[in-house]
Amino acid sequence: MSTPAAPAPAAPTRPRASTVALNVARGGVIGAVEIVPGVSGGTMALVLGVYETLIGSAGHLVRGAVAWVRGLVRRTGSDAAREHLRQVRWSVLLPLGVGMLAAIVIVSATLAPLLESNPIQTRALFAGLIVASLVVPARMVGRWTWREATAAVLAAALAVWITSLTGSEQSEPEYWMVAGAASIAICALVLPGVSGSFLLLVLGMYAPTLAAVNDRDLAYLAAFAFGAIVGLSLFVTGLQWLLEHRHAVTLAAMTGLMVGSLRALWPWQSEDGALHAPDEAVGSAIALFAVGIAAVLTLLAVERAMHRRASAEAAAAGEPAS
Repeated sequence: MSTPAAPAPAAPTRPRASTVALNVARGGVIGAVEIVPGVSGGTMALVLGVYETLIGSAGHLVRGAVAWVRGLVRRTGSDAAREHLRQVRWSVLLPLGVGMLAAIVIVSATLAPLLESNPIQTRALFAGLIVASLVVPARMVGRWTWREATAAVLAAALAVWITSLTGSEQSEPEYWMVAGAASIAICALVLPGVSGSFLLLVLGMYAPTLAAVNDRDLAYLAAFAFGAIVGLSLFVTGLQWLLEHRHAVTLAAMTGLMVGSLRALWPWQSEDGALHAPDEAVGSAIALFAVGIAAVLTLLAVERAMHRRASAEAAAAGEPAS
């Protein structure tokens, strides 16, 4: 009696063009808000439903790179590196990266004059986006206990303190300063509630970085990229461990960071960050604050509808839902 042949492994399915386009758009939103001081790209990643995919893929990418370098040094095989790189969700990560890079270039050229001409309105809009976004990590916590509440309060206090700091602007920073600032600011990309651009502002590196993007200063950007890679490598593994082993408390702390970061988005403040009572453009600020809330709520509703549709299609095809 012959043994039946084992079924051939299923060929990997290519992502739909609509899914790729959606991920490019998601990356564009994340890249755009990461340019805005006080708004966190990690927060937008949470809102858009790609945060845990980003964290997981970044963790595998970092560990794969480390394993590859270790293999070169020891002159051993790179099986571990290949295994980690196979775990990266390239079909999501690459479109997100394309969208982020495109948005950073475009928004850098348009944001500076907008923030200068309409600071009250733009901060009000961004504050509305963050307030509505609070529902995302808060809901992911699940059951709140005193531990989660304490973590949220402490994180909110930390964010308020950080956003109250100001730094003297660096007109011509050394490249080691650029790399150091980037290694700190990039951590905000994977930490919701903390704005990488605001950290650059605190360090006095926001204006020169924005100018470097607009002027295509390749040496500056190379130093920034090097620092970002180092900072992300050191930070993402620890954050991934926290999400895996202290999921609820970590998300509660992220919620607190988002709440505390709202201090940086109070519409009426001076250039040194001092807060003032509403004195002008109150009506337009309130209207744009409401627009920001409505935009996020609409986005959440669209995401939920798309998830339900994908789950229904997967169930009809007999596949597990993603």
